[in-house]
Amino acid sequence: MSDDDDFMQASDEEYDFEYDEDEDDDESGDVDIENKYYSAKQMKRSDPDEAIVEFLGIPPLEQEKGEWGFKGLKQAIKLEFKLRRYDKAIEHYQELLTYVKSAVTRNYSEKSIDNMLNFIEKGSDDPGAGECIEKFYSSTLECFQSTNNERLWLKTNIKLARLLLDRKDYYNVAKKLRELHRACQKEDGSDDPSKGTYSLEIYALEIQMYSETRNNNQLKVLYQKALRVRSAVPHPKIQGIIRECGGKMHMSEENWKEAQSDFFESFRNYDEAGDLRRIQVLKYLLLTTMLMKSDINPFDSQETKPYKNDPRIAAMTELVDAYQRDDIYHYEKVLQTNKDLLADQFIAENIDEVTRNMRTKAVVKLIAPYTRMRLSWIAEHLRISQPEVQDIVSYLIVSGRIRGHIDEHEGTFEIESNPDAARTAAIEGLSNAVKDLYTAVFKDDDGFRVLSQEPGGVFTESGDGPDGMRYIGGRNARGRKGKNLASLGMH
Repeated sequence: MSDDDDFMQASDEEYDFEYDEDEDDDESGDVDIENKYYSAKQMKRSDPDEAIVEFLGIPPLEQEKGEWGFKGLKQAIKLEFKLRRYDKAIEHYQELLTYVKSAVTRNYSEKSIDNMLNFIEKGSDDPGAGECIEKFYSSTLECFQSTNNERLWLKTNIKLARLLLDRKDYYNVAKKLRELHRACQKEDGSDDPSKGTYSLEIYALEIQMYSETRNNNQLKVLYQKALRVRSAVPHPKIQGIIRECGGKMHMSEENWKEAQSDFFESFRNYDEAGDLRRIQVLKYLLLTTMLMKSDINPFDSQETKPYKNDPRIAAMTELVDAYQRDDIYHYEKVLQTNKDLLADQFIAENIDEVTRNMRTKAVVKLIAPYTRMRLSWIAEHLRISQPEVQDIVSYLIVSGRIRGHIDEHEGTFEIESNPDAARTAAIEGLSNAVKDLYTAVFKDDDGFRVLSQEPGGVFTESGDGPDGMRYIGGRNARGRKGKNLASLGMH
């Protein structure tokens, strides 16, 4: 039953043809109250002040608290809240709660109260509404605590936790979430499958809290837990929240591929729910496309294609196009003319990595035809500072993408040509070969060995040659360990 439904609850029919004048009077009174109610509804847009007066005039007309008084109070509260008369709205809401135990059925009251709370939740953007909304929630919890209505208790507490999270009151959010987790668990501490939908909503709130407080360790554990919940049929918006926070977690770990997957799922769920958050998440999806250095058009998918020309994402679309074309000048121009892009803290934190990648590609492309150049010349062409150019060139040298060296004193950068590099490598190889040979012939600190000839033309370490000279080689000459020197190329 929707919040604005104006049906009369079914009553037991009595097929009795006998009636007296008192019954006629009751029916006449009900008709007058009904007419007054619908007359007030007609004035809601044209004269809301008068409509409030008419709605509040309905409860006193009933001899006992009944359905029309309940409906009249509902309409008056909504108008008062809309007109920011928060004190009056609270006063009449507390009066409305006195009807739920006897004047209307349990199901009708539960649905009406839940819809009422959903209505006021939409007004939470107004700074003055926060305190009023909290009083709505606390009054509701106090009222339904005695009725043992667990479903409405859970729904209201989840709304209260969301309100506290919007205020960034993380201490009380954590406290409230612990209370909610206990309510959704079995006696052994495991999650109750029958309350899976509520559990997933609670996980979503907790994931948001850890995402905002940058607690990635707890976020990762909770994110995996939420993905394993199979007993729930959650609202797409809840899945959108979980996936969005998961994408941000992967981004902080520079896991671009997983981030892209999560942002896509988040966008798809937000889009299904009709939530405006889908536009911001689509921007995150485009951001990850650039960080992945992907050439794939992000608007090729069926889900994103309708948003390709949406003016709300035009700036990000231009950035992706410039990035994929390696057009540094257009990329910088888009950033300069769309400062609002950086209003989102998440984009502001990650766009620097994209910009650095873009400038690095531009430096490589610019210096390709030259062997020696000034750093100031590169900076002038790319319209960035000289220290940033030096930082990029240093990175290219260290990563091995280019061979060269920077002269900081002269402010120049020189690339080693391929012939020079090959010649240097050859000299290095020859030097290492000579070093190995020297080590093989002359052992460490031993100097020349004294060899003496033995029968068969073999020299020992202590003898002299046939002419009285000392030799280190000859036919079948051997060193200290009997190794033939001829095998070392010394014959």
